[in-house]
Amino acid sequence: MRDKKENAGPIVSAVLGAAFFAVPYVALSVPLLPSLGIAVAAFGAGNLLFSQDKTKIVGTFDPVKDVTEIVSKAKKENHQIVGMINKIDDEKVRNEIREITDTASKIIETVEKNPEKYDKAKNFFGYYLPVTLKIINEYDNIENQKLNNSEVRKFMESAENMISKINKSFKIQLSNLYQTNIIDTDAEMKVFDSMLNLDGFDELSDFNIKGGK
Repeated sequence: MRDKKENAGPIVSAVLGAAFFAVPYVALSVPLLPSLGIAVAAFGAGNLLFSQDKTKIVGTFDPVKDVTEIVSKAKKENHQIVGMINKIDDEKVRNEIREITDTASKIIETVEKNPEKYDKAKNFFGYYLPVTLKIINEYDNIENQKLNNSEVRKFMESAENMISKINKSFKIQLSNLYQTNIIDTDAEMKVFDSMLNLDGFDELSDFNIKGGK
């Protein structure tokens, strides 16, 4: 469809130009040069309209191609965070970061398999994950300096609290991606259960379901 629009553009512009030349020159007896001027203006207007239409097409978000690129970038960022885990001295912080990367991997994998879920995780990909990488990287840099003053201690404590908060927020983000699935499946199970009851299977036990007597 896009190729057809692109090919049709110059043709439509040419037709407009010819029409705007013929009407003034032939039907209205407008002199040649003014008629040619009108025709050129019409042709240019046709090209402009076509260009605007093409811009709209180029600017459209492609849920498959664009999400693929976004996911690829997120994988690299998460991989960088994984590489810093063993560099962190504090065991509690290491565990928090490990959980962050595990959850991030699940979010990335979920959106990779279900691009339609991207809208629910736009902030995760566009802000949360890259900024998490920056925070952890800076935490590692400061920790390696072995500095011991009030300003550094305050920063380290603040960063540790933030890393803990990130860990919890990522888990909520993952849960939100599956919220619709959970609601839909739960509703489906209730309908299924109601149909079983209507068909006389309301007294089924685990033993009977497994094929017992």
